[in-house]
Amino acid sequence: MPWGFVHGLLKAAVRQLANPGGRNESGGMTGNAPGPPYRFAACASAGVFVLYALTLAPTTAWWDTSEYIATGYILGIPHPPGNPLFVALARTWSLLLAPLGLSPAVRINLLAAGTSAGASFFFYLVAHRTLVQLRGPGRPALIGAGVAVLLGASAFTVWSQSNANEKVYTVSLLIVAAVSWLVLRWRDLPAGDARGQRLLVASVYLMALGATNHLMSVLPAAAFLTVVAMTRARLLFQSAFVGRCVLAVVVGLSFNFFLPIRAEQRPVINEGDPLCDGFVEAAAAIYTNGATGCPALASSLRREQYAKPPVTQRMAPFTHQLHNFFQYFDWQWSRGMDPDEPVSPRRLPFTLLFLGLGLAGLWAAWERDRATGAYLIVLMGTLSFGLVFYLNFRYGYSLAPEITDLRAHEVRERDYFFIACFALWGVMAGLGLTRCWLWLADRAGSMRNASPVLAVAVLPFFLNLAWANRAGDYAARDYAYNMLNSVEPYGVLFTNGDNDTFPLWYLQEVEGIRRDVTVIVIQYLYTAWYPRQIRELTAPDRQRPYVPSEGSVYEDREPPPRAALSLTDEQIALIGNGPLPDSFGVRIGGTVVQYPAGMQLGRGHRIALAIIRDSSPERPIYFASSGGEMATLGLSGWAVREGLAARLHVRPLDGPQPPSYRRMPREFGGEWVDYERAARLFDEVYSYRGILDRAVWQDDSASNIPLQYYLVTRALAAAAVAEGDGERAERYAGLAQDFLEAEAGGKEGRRSR
Repeated sequence: MPWGFVHGLLKAAVRQLANPGGRNESGGMTGNAPGPPYRFAACASAGVFVLYALTLAPTTAWWDTSEYIATGYILGIPHPPGNPLFVALARTWSLLLAPLGLSPAVRINLLAAGTSAGASFFFYLVAHRTLVQLRGPGRPALIGAGVAVLLGASAFTVWSQSNANEKVYTVSLLIVAAVSWLVLRWRDLPAGDARGQRLLVASVYLMALGATNHLMSVLPAAAFLTVVAMTRARLLFQSAFVGRCVLAVVVGLSFNFFLPIRAEQRPVINEGDPLCDGFVEAAAAIYTNGATGCPALASSLRREQYAKPPVTQRMAPFTHQLHNFFQYFDWQWSRGMDPDEPVSPRRLPFTLLFLGLGLAGLWAAWERDRATGAYLIVLMGTLSFGLVFYLNFRYGYSLAPEITDLRAHEVRERDYFFIACFALWGVMAGLGLTRCWLWLADRAGSMRNASPVLAVAVLPFFLNLAWANRAGDYAARDYAYNMLNSVEPYGVLFTNGDNDTFPLWYLQEVEGIRRDVTVIVIQYLYTAWYPRQIRELTAPDRQRPYVPSEGSVYEDREPPPRAALSLTDEQIALIGNGPLPDSFGVRIGGTVVQYPAGMQLGRGHRIALAIIRDSSPERPIYFASSGGEMATLGLSGWAVREGLAARLHVRPLDGPQPPSYRRMPREFGGEWVDYERAARLFDEVYSYRGILDRAVWQDDSASNIPLQYYLVTRALAAAAVAEGDGERAERYAGLAQDFLEAEAGGKEGRRSR
C-alpha cells in the first residue's frame, strides 16, 4: 500500500527528528549534546506568522493571487502545470479555517503566511545547528537562530509573498526548508543507524510531492546529493535505499492524477483542460514529465502553452539576467530607501552589508562542517545562479530602457521566483551577524556589551514595512467589482491579461458576484481548450443567471438562448494565424464590419470576432479598455466608455449620437463616454478602497489600473464642465488627481519617470 508506506515513513521521520545528538565521526552532531530546540523554533515560527498576519491582505491582490484563491476555493485547475498539491492544500486549509468566520480570501492568504512561517521553523533549526557547531549550545545559539529567522522572514520578496497568496512558492519554500533540515539531521546520526535513511527517503518524497505544487520544490536535489556523497557515498549505490527513493518519487508524483480526474468534472476554471482517456496514458505523462502519454496532460505539465525557448537560446544576455537578479537582491534589505526599481545608490550600502554578512554566514557553516557548508553553498548556487540560467528571462521589466520593444521585456518584475534564495540568504546573513556579535563579545568582555550590533537585524523590517505591508489593500477586489458592474447583464467582457482577468474570476467564483458576465481573456483563445470552454460555459444549460449587485443600475433580462460561440471543435481547429486570405465581414448587431484581405489577424482575435458575431445582440460586448485587444481588432473607433469598461457600439460616427454620449477632448483620449451611465456608476456603485490616498503603489507594472480610473474621472470632469455642473466637475477632478498620484507611485512612493 503506497500511502501506508508513506504514512509510516513520515511517522518514523518525525520520531527521528526528536533524537538528540552531538558530533559524530563524519562531522555531524551526536552524543551528549542537547536535542534541537523545537519549542524555540516553534516560537520563532509563531512570531513570523504574527508578522505576516498583521500585514495580511484583507482580500485578493493583483496578478495570480485571484487565480489561486479562486481555484483553491472551488478545486479548479490554474494555469499550467496546474499545481494540484497547492489546490488541494488551499481547499483543505480553507475548510479548516472556515469555523473562524474569516473570508475565503483571508483564509487562503493565511496559507501563504502559514507555509512561510513553517519554513522559518526549519530555518531556525538549521541556523541553530550551525551556531552550536560554532560556539556550542546555549543562549547565543538560540538568539542567533532567532536573528537569522528575522532576517530571512523580513526580506522584501519573502514578506510580500507571505501576506497574500500571489503564488504557490511559499509551499515550495516550506519544502525547501524542511528538506534542508531533514538532510542535515540525517548527517547528525551515526553511520550505522538505519533509521537515518528514512530521513533521506522522506526528503526525496517531499521533493517529489512538492513537484506537484511547483518544480521549485526539487531545487534542493543537487545539494542533497552533495551532502550524501560527502558523508556516506555508498548509500547512493545501495539498491534497497535507491528502491525506497524511487518508490517515494512514484508516490509523490502520483498527486498529479488530480489534474485529469478534476478536469473530467468540468470545473468553471479548468486551464489547460488536462483530460485523459485512461490511467495508462495519464501515468505516462506524469512519470515522464510530459514527454509522452496523454497529450492534454503532457502539454500542461510541459507548460507548452507559454512556448518557452530552450535555455541554450538566451532571451536576453546572461550578464543582463544576472544584473536583473542583483536588482532583486538589492530590493530585499531596504526596499523603502528608494521607490525606483533599478539598483539604487541609496539601497546599495545595505545591500553590500547583507551580502557580506551572508558570505560570512556561509563561511561559518563551511568552516565548522564542510559537508554542511557544501550543502548550503550548492543550494544557494542552485537557488540563484542556477535559477537565473534556467528561467532565462527576457530583459527586466524596469531595466534596459534602450530596448524599446516591450515584447523583449518581461511583463512584470519576477523577483518572486527567488523567494527561497532570499529567505536562505537572510538566514545566512543572520549567521554572519551572530558571528560578528560573538567576535565583538570576546573583545568587549561580555555578550551584553556587544549586543547593540544585533540591531542590524531589524533594519530590513523597518525599511521594508511600507512596501511589503498589504493590510487595508482592497484595490484589486474593488477594481474587479467596478469592472464587472460596468457590464450589462449577460455581457461578454474581453480582457487583456492577468490583472484585468483574474480578479474578476475571484469575484465571480469566490464572492459570487456577477457570474452572468462572460469574462474572456483573448490570449487564451489561441489555445485549443479555451474556445471550447467558452462555448460550454455559456450554453443555455450552464449559463449562470444575473443576480443584481448592491446598488445595481441594471434591470433584469432573460438569459441568452444560445452559447456565446457556435463554432464546432473541427471549425475551431482550422482557425490559424497570419494574413487573411480573403476579405470578410463580421455582423455586429445590424452592422457589418469589414476586414480586408491581407490584414494580419491571429487565431485568438479571429475567434474573438466569431464570439462577437455569435453573441450579438443578446449579449452586450465590452472590452476592459479601448486600447489593447480592442485596438488590435480595429474596433476602438466604436468604443463607448461606460465606467471602466468600453462598450462596443458599432454605429455611424458622422451623424447624431445618443443624447448621453460625450466626445472627450483629444488630450483625454478623444473617445466617447456615456456620461450618464459612467457618472451613475462612479457615484452610486463603484468603490476605490486601497487606491485613494494610497501611500505606496508597490507594483509599477500594475499602475495602468489607477491610470484607467484617472482617464475616466478626468473625462467625466471635462464633461461636467461642459454641462455646467461645477460641483460634479470639482469632485471628479479631485478623484482624478488621487488616481494620478496612485499611478505615479502613491503620495510617499512616487516613482521618477
